Amino acid sequence: MHNSKARITAIGSYVPEKVLTNKDLEKIVETNDEWIVKRTGIKERRIATENEYTSDLSFNAVKDLMEKYNKSVEDVDMIIVCTLTPDYKTPSVASIIQAKLGIKNAGAIDLNAACAGFTYGLYMANGLITSGLNRKILVVGAETLSKITDYEDRTTCILFGDGAGAALVEYDEDQPSFITSYLGSEGEKGKHLYCSNLSNQMFGEEILHNSNIVQNGREVYKWAVTTVPKGMQTVLKNGSTSINEVDWFVPHSANLRMIESICERSEFPIDKTLNSLVDCGNTSSATIPLSLAKGAKEGKLKYGDKVLLYGFGGGLTHAGLLINWTL
Repeated sequence: MHNSKARITAIGSYVPEKVLTNKDLEKIVETNDEWIVKRTGIKERRIATENEYTSDLSFNAVKDLMEKYNKSVEDVDMIIVCTLTPDYKTPSVASIIQAKLGIKNAGAIDLNAACAGFTYGLYMANGLITSGLNRKILVVGAETLSKITDYEDRTTCILFGDGAGAALVEYDEDQPSFITSYLGSEGEKGKHLYCSNLSNQMFGEEILHNSNIVQNGREVYKWAVTTVPKGMQTVLKNGSTSINEVDWFVPHSANLRMIESICERSEFPIDKTLNSLVDCGNTSSATIPLSLAKGAKEGKLKYGDKVLLYGFGGGLTHAGLLINWTL
């Protein structure tokens, strides 16, 4: 990824108004606030209304980006929406927001890398711009996970929420954001976190054929706390950067205990991590952009900071990016 010519020039976010607290969940399923906070760190999550979909959240996140950074998106030439909860199988969420935003000359695709989606989206945007194929790309990470969550399954319903984050990536060879990257997947472990569609089999094994998220939390946890620290080392090595030079670590906000464990194994201080899970829960592809938007708003992220992003989840896939903060 050396010689990047792409720069992140704006970031925006949006979460639905409706709040689902741990106290609310106590009324729905056998659980309690203390148990949820102890195991996950999550206090509340945002939930889309019945008529609010991923495209609505995406549109609002882009609007927020435009307002905060005084940006126009009319000349965007590619839209990448990272999601596993599109409004429709087709048209894509990207096509819907292209229409809503009145962008005339843009390619539009949805990308599904689950919780690693946003990091994959940024990786692709950098590649397309650096190669000269595009000049201005919108990358959105957005989910309405509440629509595919089983509220009778207390192991998963305490985790998931809805939200969206968006980044604008533009051609700029003088101040590029992207330093290096590392991507990977272990498809053979896909059965530990899935949401079925057409097939009721995976690698010849029978799986639950419903349209809700099914997760073996223990297996995903074990995978993440070993895979992510190794991946972080690889990203930093690729970028000739030591962990002490990283100003902020922004992992996928799956679970606070998981983040603590990853930091412990990587010998990285937890107080230099950004997350969005305490108030928003696990929003899959939206967690990293929500964390970045929050970090920018709170004045934590400073121009020139080195930021390590790491997405991981369904697939099982993972993707790490080392970037210069250029806002």
